Amino acid sequence: MRFDLTDLRLFLAVVDAGSITHGAADVGLSLPAASERLRDMEAAGKVKLFERGRRGVTPTEAGEALAHHARVIQRQMALMRGELGEHASGLRATVRLAANTAALTEFLPQRLGIWMAAHPRIDVELKERQSIEIAGAVAAGLVEIGILSDAVETGDLHLRPFAIDRLVVVVPRDHALAAKKRVAFEDILQQHFVGLAGGALQDHIDAQAARMGVRLKMRLRIRTFEGICQIAAAGVGLGIVPETAARRCGRSAKIAAVRLAEDWATRRLSVCVRAQEELTPPALDLFEHLASSGPHDSHGPRELT
Repeated sequence: MRFDLTDLRLFLAVVDAGSITHGAADVGLSLPAASERLRDMEAAGKVKLFERGRRGVTPTEAGEALAHHARVIQRQMALMRGELGEHASGLRATVRLAANTAALTEFLPQRLGIWMAAHPRIDVELKERQSIEIAGAVAAGLVEIGILSDAVETGDLHLRPFAIDRLVVVVPRDHALAAKKRVAFEDILQQHFVGLAGGALQDHIDAQAARMGVRLKMRLRIRTFEGICQIAAAGVGLGIVPETAARRCGRSAKIAAVRLAEDWATRRLSVCVRAQEELTPPALDLFEHLASSGPHDSHGPRELT
């Protein structure tokens, strides 16, 4: 069997995503090129690596065995690059990081920007994932650092506090809900909504509605929290965004923010790794930097001006 590092990286990306299409995109390959590589891997090993179905792919027993060894190889390669980076001038290193939507949009850019500016030879490979997927990716060694809601099962992962993320409902200032301090999710399920066009946070909100047997009445999906707030201010529909985003957007949009009453709407975000001793020096430095910022709570008036 002759599997190169690109083969193994692609294979793990497909296992992580549960999809050849998404796995190929994660490693920068076209779908035809990725499919051909996977077929060649199965042919070379004379073994079936994936079960293919309508909802994606899952590794076979042989595939699970290959995934284990591929992760070991990737960790060793990362350690090698990290150690060489301490001695070789000009050699770049990469840290793999996965974060949920709230962390990615509201908390991470400033903290990550400060660190990357101080480390010009280190790149960050950043992925947006749901918290449960992040826990699995860190545990499997597919990413070195994760930022997730600690409401999910994290097993033996090492966690440090990162931030507090509260979800709020944004409405026009003259809306009937604007006078409330809190509102139960079930009390607004029959309203029309404006939401995100994909992403881990919107998946999380949609999943909470599905648990109650409801599909949100979505009038529009848009890519940014700022867009949601502007359209909600016009009375098109209710928006659900992080409180930090609502406060920022309130400078230009005439909105009020009402906190959701459910526990799932207040999430403590943690930065996590599998084990600190396994991290490359750049990854360990970034982990310590992100963890040292500590949780950021937010308080203040519901009406945003």
